[in-house]
Amino acid sequence: MINSLVDMMSILDIEPIEANIFRGNSTNASSPRVFGGHVIAQASVAACRTVEGRLPHSLHCYFILPGDPRLPIIYHVERLRDGKTYSIRRVTAIQRGNAVFAIMISFHAEEQGVFDHQDNMPDVPPPENFTAEKFSKKSMFLELPETIRRYYESDRPIELRPVEISRYLGQKIKDGRIHIWIRAATRLPDDPALHICALAYASDFSLLDAVMARYGRTLFDGRIMSGSLDHAMWFHRPFRADEWLLCAKDSPSAQAGRGLTRGLIFRADGALVASVVQEGSVRERR
Repeated sequence: MINSLVDMMSILDIEPIEANIFRGNSTNASSPRVFGGHVIAQASVAACRTVEGRLPHSLHCYFILPGDPRLPIIYHVERLRDGKTYSIRRVTAIQRGNAVFAIMISFHAEEQGVFDHQDNMPDVPPPENFTAEKFSKKSMFLELPETIRRYYESDRPIELRPVEISRYLGQKIKDGRIHIWIRAATRLPDDPALHICALAYASDFSLLDAVMARYGRTLFDGRIMSGSLDHAMWFHRPFRADEWLLCAKDSPSAQAGRGLTRGLIFRADGALVASVVQEGSVRERR
């Protein structure tokens, strides 16, 4: 593990204010807006604090307004349902009296199912092939945008190891399928709910970049304006967010200033642990 200046637990550590109300803070006050995965993760923690004996199996959320990283975020949890096997929570994130984010999370009590199948994990090189030490020796490293080089620095809560590095230098990915290895940079407690919330945080990293893969462009070239509009996840099988997970992403459609991306997330042993879908605003600056 690398030593992260911002560890995942500091992000997930929200403060209870009163019944069903929590307060969280941004860990990067210099950013122009709060990272989308940050509010997804903190809102998920708030919801988990109101449910016992069940874990999230799906979440659906909308980004309403850009969050101000200089201000605390208030999370208001509404208890919509507590059935025999399912519980549902709605969480609204509030700043300056306005809703900036809203999420619905469904929880499921563990049970045995008759049907069990999954897609196969893509055959890609392991994360050990993309260490900072190995990649920094390649001639293309210094040509990469600074944002991409920072993937290999030690001040991030999530370690990111992209597989198709050459797309950041203009190579077009014909079918638009890209892959990235991810894991929390610091060891997490054994609470499965925290690992789900940590993966929810990580799932928003560069997801919309899959829209640009077909064109040999990235979201970081300064000519693209982008932002998440909505985000949905489904959790299938147990996992640890502090162990390597492969996110296989593609973008089946882009039109009218919006792009749709989807991802399958696998454990290193091939088990499919989660699915994610996001639509975002993707425009070229005029």
